[in-house]
Amino acid sequence: MRRILFPLILGLAGVAILVGLGLWQLQRLEWKEGVLARIEAQMSAEPGPLPAEGSSSEAGKYQPVSVTGRTVGPELHMLTGMTGLGPGYEVITVFETSEGRRILLDRGFVPEAAKDAPRPPVSLTVAGNLHWPEEARSNTPLPDLGRNIWFARDVPAMAAHLGAEPVLVVARRVTGDAQGITPVPVGTAGIPNDHLGYALTWFSLAAVWAGMTAYLLWRIRQRTI
Repeated sequence: MRRILFPLILGLAGVAILVGLGLWQLQRLEWKEGVLARIEAQMSAEPGPLPAEGSSSEAGKYQPVSVTGRTVGPELHMLTGMTGLGPGYEVITVFETSEGRRILLDRGFVPEAAKDAPRPPVSLTVAGNLHWPEEARSNTPLPDLGRNIWFARDVPAMAAHLGAEPVLVVARRVTGDAQGITPVPVGTAGIPNDHLGYALTWFSLAAVWAGMTAYLLWRIRQRTI
């Protein structure tokens, strides 16, 4: 009995810890689903006016807004792709509001062949969401300014390049000439929610630990027979 006591205690403790970690991840899953539901509700709420200049990016993230004005100046093209349409570019331009503010507008997606199609300034009313995406990483390539290809929506860098406020509105609905651009609204698909996978991993490890413990106890009993 003494020979199996320590392995038994160790096995039970390991299983308890691993199951506990799995249950904790399920709690985190419930919390994250609540956060995503609140973000979805916020995104789809009735759009309001653009916040005052200098408002905090974190406070305004995903806030629905409606802006009226016109596109001005050059476009920036971010390399991307769209299901059913293939590779292409996200079109980001300066949008001068009717109040005279110069902000960034993510108008949406164009196929690769339409990258450099002429799109003269146009008056629009845009319902969309404020967004400060954290897409630029340490391994993200620098933009190819010669070919006007960006690899992430780096709001401060894009705003500095175009001489606009570091405020990005991602179009959801556009009234006016869309010029062949398909809006790509902000959604929660890009927000990671891996807690279920983590929970299954911990529960699997608990099952493996329990099996190894049972095998070890069986081997010990065989030696004592």
